[in-house]
Amino acid sequence: MLTTKQRLDIPLTVKSVSDSGEFEGYGSVFGVKDSYSDIVVPGAFLKSLNTWSSKGKLPAMLWQHNMSEPVGVYTEMREDETGLYVKGRLLIDDDPLAKRAHAHMKAGSLSGLSIGYILKDWEYDKDKGGWLLKEIDLWEVSLVTFPANDEARISEVKSLLERGETPPPSKVERALREVGFSGSQAKAFMAKGYGAITPRDAAADQALQSLKTLINRI
Repeated sequence: MLTTKQRLDIPLTVKSVSDSGEFEGYGSVFGVKDSYSDIVVPGAFLKSLNTWSSKGKLPAMLWQHNMSEPVGVYTEMREDETGLYVKGRLLIDDDPLAKRAHAHMKAGSLSGLSIGYILKDWEYDKDKGGWLLKEIDLWEVSLVTFPANDEARISEVKSLLERGETPPPSKVERALREVGFSGSQAKAFMAKGYGAITPRDAAADQALQSLKTLINRI
């Protein structure tokens, strides 16, 4: 665990989305162990949120963690019993990207929220088998199509290949499953490559395009 900028993802939990672009939901949920065995504990955001409040500002609302692509503003951000509650407004009248994000949010095609942060304090809990994130310096909360954890799995497999190493089959299969392949399709892809996916298999073709997109973004 390093004090460098990191990402933490949850399924997109939106309580409501208005036609004018306002929405509310959760940027992080307490007590849930993610694929990196990280668990955010209550109070983790309090110091950071107090610092932002003293400046009269809130963390940025970004598209896909891209610092050059803000899509709106957060109007409220606080901890409650569930996690990091966020309320914001997409600038759909002034920003075409925000309008696009709004349409995807309403349609349910955005799969996650992801926070960008620097970890300030943590400890390992043997009983829970994970890292307890106790203090988080929050920078931004992004709307994301593919959660960063999935990208990290693809990146891990790709980096091993680039170094001439053979990734463990379990890592390859997990990465493929994360972008939408079924178990049998993932095994077929590992055995035969792209040729294992037929044009008639629409679901597998969509997963394949997702895989290519993620690899191209690394």
